[in-house]
Amino acid sequence: MNGTGRLPRPAGDGGAPRPPGAEERRRAVLAAARREGVVRVDVLAGRFGVSRETVRRDLRVLEDDGLVRRTHGGAVARAGPAAGPPPWQGPPAPPQAPRIALAAARLLGASETVFVDEGPVACLVADALPRDRALTVVTASPAVAALLAWSAHTTVLLLGGRIRALGTAAADAWTVRMLAGVAVDLAYVGADGVSCGFGLTADDHAVGEVRAQALRSAGRRILVGAHAVFGVVRLCRFGEVGDLEAVVTDTGLPVSEARRYAALGPRVVRA
Repeated sequence: MNGTGRLPRPAGDGGAPRPPGAEERRRAVLAAARREGVVRVDVLAGRFGVSRETVRRDLRVLEDDGLVRRTHGGAVARAGPAAGPPPWQGPPAPPQAPRIALAAARLLGASETVFVDEGPVACLVADALPRDRALTVVTASPAVAALLAWSAHTTVLLLGGRIRALGTAAADAWTVRMLAGVAVDLAYVGADGVSCGFGLTADDHAVGEVRAQALRSAGRRILVGAHAVFGVVRLCRFGEVGDLEAVVTDTGLPVSEARRYAALGPRVVRA
């Protein structure tokens, strides 16, 4: 927080990021369709900083290639062998998630090695990372790995271990041991609950252990999550709010609450 009492703006507010090239954007559009099942023209236009007509043209190309089927206002991924990795199988991302992900990606800075957590918001963060520079991404999520594997400049290190269910990530002692042997510049982690009094919590002990190790392995730590997880306490505690460099959420978190979290140390970005 600054001397005016206002929350600081996310890095990069002074200028929009460079829009991706057509081929890169179409791959990202296809990845979003596979992950989310349904994509909308207006949402994609905002995500990539292009016109709706440009998105419609991208969807026509993808439809001609047999990869999506256009619908009114958007498109759906086609099933079958050409569809590639399955979309995210868990709960859908909240509508604010694309804004949160873009704001989180703007905080990447000079970091070269990044941990990306599991879940729909984490997938959007992975989608928003730059593709025009060398980057190593460490993740336990097959969905995140599949999104980034095609990028010529991105090296993906997929952590092993037990996959709990379709669409989730590896989470057991093997996963934690592998992650303990890696030093990352920046960790993007999620949480099922965030509380000023009880810190960062997860529904599942194994997931919490992976997230706790990610925080230990990282030089910088950024929590990414929608406002609904704040003020919530789940079963397994894995970290402290004060250990974070930044918290990236949406404007559904009231300014008064954001200031309470910021008072514990992290920068709070409401995207």
